[in-house]
Amino acid sequence: MIIGYARVSSKDQNLERQIKELEEYGCERIFTEKMSGKDFTRPVYRDMRNKLRFGDVLVVHSLSRFGRNKEEIMIEWKNIVDDDIDIVILDMPVLNTLQYRNIEGIGQLVSKIFLEVMSWMVDQERENIKKAQREGIEIAKKKGKYKGRPLRYSPVTKNAKDKLIYNAIVSMLNQKQSVMEISKVTGVARMTIYRIKKEINHEKV
Repeated sequence: MIIGYARVSSKDQNLERQIKELEEYGCERIFTEKMSGKDFTRPVYRDMRNKLRFGDVLVVHSLSRFGRNKEEIMIEWKNIVDDDIDIVILDMPVLNTLQYRNIEGIGQLVSKIFLEVMSWMVDQERENIKKAQREGIEIAKKKGKYKGRPLRYSPVTKNAKDKLIYNAIVSMLNQKQSVMEISKVTGVARMTIYRIKKEINHEKV
């Protein structure tokens, strides 16, 4: 069974967007909850977790909807996967255990990279990153060095999520994975992956 889980932190927040995306994915049952994600003692989550069975698929809109504590996310994720239940994070294509079943070694590598950083990211104040980016652009403009929007996926990107995706792409390229397969796993356009491949091959020369 494909089961969806939607969560917001307070009663005045809306769940409709999450529910719509879970329905579009094909969830047969959706659990909703308005409660902080600081831990996994949430009553609706616990009820859903107790109903998950071998072969089920748990679908969540984003990792931050799943939970907000790094250590607990890592433990909970491992426990679910160990029970042979797949997990799909809709806004992060690489966090989809279904697509790794036939790719030996890659699933473990990519999940480890993304979970370590993404579970950390949801504990941080994202506005601090945006503020730092704005300040950096302003400083660069004053120095006459600002040349417009930087490449999204690159070794010098300031966005932690994009940097994480870039690192995963490089890791898979180094393991000789095809551009098509990497694009399927990460959701990044093939032209972008070809660019990254060309850049890292140039660095090796």
